[in-house]
Amino acid sequence: MTLRVVLFLAFLAVGGIGGWLLAADRGAEMGLATGALLWFIADSVRAARALRWLKGGDFRNLPRLGGLWGEALDRVRRAVAVRERQLAEAEDRLEDFLEAIRGSPNGVVLLDARGRIEWCNDTAAAHYELDPQRDLQQHMVNLLRDPDFSAYYQGRNYTNDLVIPAPGSTSSRPRKLALRLHPYGEGRLLVLSRDVTAVEQAEVMRRDFVANVSHEIRTPLTVLSGFVETLQSLDLPKEERTRYLQLMGQQTQRMQTLVNDLLTLSRLEGSPLPGAGDWTPVVSLLAQCEQEARALQGTLGKQLELTFAGPEGVSVGGVASELQSAFSNLVSNAVRYTPSGGQVVVVARLAEDARLEFSVRDTGPGVAAEHVPRLTERFYRVDRSRSRETGGTGLGLAIVKHVLQRHGAELRIASAPGAGSTFTIVLPATRVRTEPVRPAGSAAQPATESAAG
Repeated sequence: MTLRVVLFLAFLAVGGIGGWLLAADRGAEMGLATGALLWFIADSVRAARALRWLKGGDFRNLPRLGGLWGEALDRVRRAVAVRERQLAEAEDRLEDFLEAIRGSPNGVVLLDARGRIEWCNDTAAAHYELDPQRDLQQHMVNLLRDPDFSAYYQGRNYTNDLVIPAPGSTSSRPRKLALRLHPYGEGRLLVLSRDVTAVEQAEVMRRDFVANVSHEIRTPLTVLSGFVETLQSLDLPKEERTRYLQLMGQQTQRMQTLVNDLLTLSRLEGSPLPGAGDWTPVVSLLAQCEQEARALQGTLGKQLELTFAGPEGVSVGGVASELQSAFSNLVSNAVRYTPSGGQVVVVARLAEDARLEFSVRDTGPGVAAEHVPRLTERFYRVDRSRSRETGGTGLGLAIVKHVLQRHGAELRIASAPGAGSTFTIVLPATRVRTEPVRPAGSAAQPATESAAG
């Protein structure tokens, strides 16, 4: 029997008994008052239990009170459960948001109204060389000691980004940071940063590239302009006119070569990576290189000892025109820079790990060690005057580098002043295929039988 029923029966009994005993004096009023008092006492007990449950803070074990108090406590319990669930979901979303900020490639720093660090992610700590725990509550201007940043912070005009050298940046390894401050809350600031070193370097390369192209084209254009003006204004003898026209042809060819090399680089950068479905015999690539080398030797009027050697039955996979361009560039460079009476040795061989090594060794002037890492940069020349005399554009090794990157190959350079140079292309084993060398005439038999059939 429930407490509510017991209290109700007690109320009736007490009221009845009180009314019977006091009927002669006060009648049923005293019985009713006594019953009401008992009911009040019982309800107070239930209220005390409800209050004790509320003060306890454990809203899972609901006491059995029944009546209005039981209904009220049940509604409280359900409301608290809903609120706890909403709070847990909000905490999960906040944790996910903080986790995303921690892993962001951009640096994030939260500053209070006084400019002190309240929180930062790992990227910002790396950008500014901060300790996320030790440097909390430190003033940002004191930690990032840069005059431009101090002026930017004090100016309160945060509409544009600020680019500054990153802490720890050196001339040999420069680093640039782009910062922007965003006000939020009551005087607080959000500091966003990103490493723009690669962007800045690309911009420098773009400016250098435009300047180099303009310089390379300006020289032959100036020569052509002078010759044209001379031919238009003077009545030159036939021999001198012929010589001028030959020089004009050389400058025109030089500009044509430059444009072709630039188009080749553009095509290499914008083309998909080559597959290994097309195979080209190494001996055919060597034969083309030898033909071009001997023709260039005659054009330059040099006497060189040219040697070419390669394995039979070996093919390389990739774009044949690109591989031929890379091989020919190395050979033509050796012919251009090796003086008359020198030697150029071109050898292709299979290494023990099944990779193909294509090496070009010359007896030219060689290159100092500090120049070797930059030889594959566009328009980089160790000696500009010597390069122009031989007709080079400064793009040959850049083309070689791009071709090898597309084919998963590498370029090795060994050179020293006065000792010549050796350039070696190493193609991976996945792009090398060997076939048994058949005796002469054996390949013609199947064709004869097929034709007869």
